[in-house]
Amino acid sequence: MDFQLTSEQRALRSGVREVLSRLLPGDPGPAPRLDRALWRELGRAGFFSLRLDEKEGGAGGGLPEAVLVFEEAGRVLLPGPLVATHLAAGSVEGAAAGETVVTRVDGVLVPWLDAADQVLGDATGAVPLRSVDPLTPLHRVPRPASAAEGAHDGVAALLSAAEQLGSAACTTDRAVRHATQREQFGRPIGSFQAVKHLCAQMLLRTELARSAVYAAAVTGDRTEIAGAKLLADDAAVRNARDCIQVHGGMGFTWEAGVHLHLKRAWVRAQLWPTAEEAADIQAEALAAPP
Repeated sequence: MDFQLTSEQRALRSGVREVLSRLLPGDPGPAPRLDRALWRELGRAGFFSLRLDEKEGGAGGGLPEAVLVFEEAGRVLLPGPLVATHLAAGSVEGAAAGETVVTRVDGVLVPWLDAADQVLGDATGAVPLRSVDPLTPLHRVPRPASAAEGAHDGVAALLSAAEQLGSAACTTDRAVRHATQREQFGRPIGSFQAVKHLCAQMLLRTELARSAVYAAAVTGDRTEIAGAKLLADDAAVRNARDCIQVHGGMGFTWEAGVHLHLKRAWVRAQLWPTAEEAADIQAEALAAPP
């Protein structure tokens, strides 16, 4: 069986990367404000309508294609309630075209509530929450949403994992690039064993998470999606930390932008399923009778 990407999938990934590099040429700025013009551009590019049938104006893609697109979004820290709006395409008017911004209640968190035109789930009583990620405004609801069991919730978890994967891959690339350019004692810091080990571990985490995310996109299995989210969360958080370590003091500055990946990874890791919830799902599967 061939697990390599098809030529169409590689072209899709390349095209999305090109579009996003044009729309977001650098790290996002400090203002947590949704750019409506950017949102409409994403709609025109087919970001939200990717999985809709062609007769509904979509591209007829599946979960593997959506994962590739959201992986690229994670690379550039594309802001906004991307997953919720993508899930709402086809059911909420204007979502597919990027004219309507949709967010969702995820556990007890509601990202981008003030910027959204529509909310999926009960956000009654939501109060603002100071977010660790300055580019992801959050609200908190009094009671958690019911455990995610439906197909859409599984897709949401998988697409969030894909964003984490993209972030992990980006911080790996940035650490390696910095390690080959930055010199100490007349040598690139990448020649030092400690830095080599950090970069190697980052690559290992990324590729392990990639295998799990891509496999879950093919099977759509709830347990495999939970495992993929668990691995992708771990890769995104730990790789961002190691990337900051490789950059040294400048890794914490706004100019470097590396710290934004760590903060976004922390927020995504609190979305369903969290590490504890993912572990519970896998434990249930292991304990179930054959």
